[in-house]
Amino acid sequence: MMTTEMGQFKLEQASGTFAADNGLLKVTANTEDGTLALAWKSGQTMTGFYAEARVGGAVVRSSWYGGHAVQESLVQEVEDGFGKGIRFSFEHTEPGKPSLKQHIRLYQGLPYALIELEAADSQEWETNELTPLASYLNDNGVLDFGDGSKEEIRSLFIPFDNDKWVRFGSHANPSSVRSYEVTAVYRAESRRGFVIGSVTHDTWKTAIDVEGTFTEAIGRLRVISGVSDLQTRDTVPHGSLRGTSIVSPTILVGAYDDYREGMEAYGKANAIIQPALSWSGGVPMGWNSWSAVMTKLDYDVYTHTSDFFAKELQPNGFADQEGSLYVNFDAFSDNLKEGELEDAVRRVKANGQKPGTYYTPFAFWGSNPDTPVEGTNGAVLYREILLKDGAGNPLPKLDGAFPIDPTHPEAIARIMRKLDDVVAAGFEYLKMDFLAHGAMEGVHHDPSVRTGIQAYNYGMAAIAEALSPEKLGRPFLINLSIAPLFPHGYAHSRRVSCDAFGMIGDTEYMLNALTYGWWISDNLYRFNDPDHIVLYKSDNQRATTEHEGRSRLSSGVISGTSLLLGDDYRLEEAAERAKAWMTNREVMALARRGESFRPAEGRSGMGGEDLYSLTGDGGTWVAVFNFDGENGKSKAIDLSRVGIDGAKGLTVRDLWSGESYSLKPGASEHTVELEPAESKLLFYI
Repeated sequence: MMTTEMGQFKLEQASGTFAADNGLLKVTANTEDGTLALAWKSGQTMTGFYAEARVGGAVVRSSWYGGHAVQESLVQEVEDGFGKGIRFSFEHTEPGKPSLKQHIRLYQGLPYALIELEAADSQEWETNELTPLASYLNDNGVLDFGDGSKEEIRSLFIPFDNDKWVRFGSHANPSSVRSYEVTAVYRAESRRGFVIGSVTHDTWKTAIDVEGTFTEAIGRLRVISGVSDLQTRDTVPHGSLRGTSIVSPTILVGAYDDYREGMEAYGKANAIIQPALSWSGGVPMGWNSWSAVMTKLDYDVYTHTSDFFAKELQPNGFADQEGSLYVNFDAFSDNLKEGELEDAVRRVKANGQKPGTYYTPFAFWGSNPDTPVEGTNGAVLYREILLKDGAGNPLPKLDGAFPIDPTHPEAIARIMRKLDDVVAAGFEYLKMDFLAHGAMEGVHHDPSVRTGIQAYNYGMAAIAEALSPEKLGRPFLINLSIAPLFPHGYAHSRRVSCDAFGMIGDTEYMLNALTYGWWISDNLYRFNDPDHIVLYKSDNQRATTEHEGRSRLSSGVISGTSLLLGDDYRLEEAAERAKAWMTNREVMALARRGESFRPAEGRSGMGGEDLYSLTGDGGTWVAVFNFDGENGKSKAIDLSRVGIDGAKGLTVRDLWSGESYSLKPGASEHTVELEPAESKLLFYI
């Protein structure tokens, strides 16, 4: 074996292998069988990983090729947003087939590798499927946690978008999981595990397939780019790329003693490549009309809400860092009569507030594709700008609307006309909905756009530029409702779940998304949006109990957060709850931090966990929930699981009641009693 050093990296060349080591992670290329192995200083390993590409109707695999090599002379030093590192290429060749090159980067001090696959040929070719990493069953499984434990293994499901009330999930072995863009595979008790996910999102839809046939091992893992299925909302195959060289997304592969740290590191890695859209205006607070009145939106409820906020809430603690609030129209603002919308916006501004509105840029809600596009005097029909299948027919409706092609110039012109109207009307917030329509696969007007993700990037970049402070000369907040998780960087906030209203079941549903998506906040988007915070009654539900309403509010406070209420304050009980709860200055100060609480556990399956924590101000906040609306429960909080050391004794303050009490030195557990649907926000110091 020959060992050399390149900066702080060790390179090892031996018969049949080449390895690079940064002191935390060693990546070994087996030049005899064409596979990669990764071994971490902490003991975890991944073995037997190959690459694949679809060529015509067949799949080629690196380990089936006859030639495998790493040219040590081509190992490069790199320096970029990840720091100082090295890059080497593991090339696989076979006569008559495209070469497969796995490009691997390691960085100083980082426990992960970045890996991408380049498939190249001397002649132009095309493919819609690349697999940078895959491994199939060996005797010990493809992952080794390095702990000798037989503890439960879980695989994380991250959904492609937040449509159709989809849920995040953690699935215990034996299981078969397809997660979108990223997954974690971890032990539930120790939290030790792996994080694998894409960190570039310019072209491909990527999924990670994880199969654990037996309880004690992961038998198959595959990172596949070119996914088109029910979860991506597609009805046609993923678009194909064409050229002499076709490159996969960059894949992060890391191992951690706590998978939660790994998911946060994954979020930060994405932000290095594409930062969250910058926002300096503080946590968005205010009101959105949908939950309160839905289709019955009118001038009276909008202006009454603005006046109620100005008189009762803004002066008493419910306001953003600037002392203001958003008062937002959702769908059906066209219910207002001529002149009413303009007057309503003036009223909001006179109250020291900021008006917001709603739009669906990539969805056509009509039933006839031959409907003229508004603003074109009948010269353009919707049929022209709808996304098509290979036969030239509009794609089927999704959620009741036809998908619009973001690359069509008339589609962009339509969007720009709407955005010009929004800006001219004085709005300062835009909620955009049903955005997954713009990421669907199809035949696009622009022939250079080959995939749905390329089209989505095209359309969203145009919107973000049109609403940028550089263009408008003022801040403008962009919020996404139903939208793909990736690509990011085009909006300040994104709803972490689908619609969530005011019942305890809504709180649990939204917290399911926070349980497995807390890391999104301040990495991909500045704020996780927990949706309508209903204190008393949504238009489509019964009135909530006080505990239900306050639990829904607490779930919003800990989310990251955008805090938009969703009640009709013409109802006396809704107004009274708002005056009592939204003026709790300590709770509002916690919300204004804009920091997402971490889940204490990750073993709730398709449910939400009931325990979360956040450290700061010399102590730790803990949020605990009872999702049972009929029965109370006694919840024993294991202090170590929320990062609290009780050795010297603790003072606990209940943020809602204001009560304080002490825990004796040496306490390892704190038991709280919760009534049906009750939650508590506690501060331990």
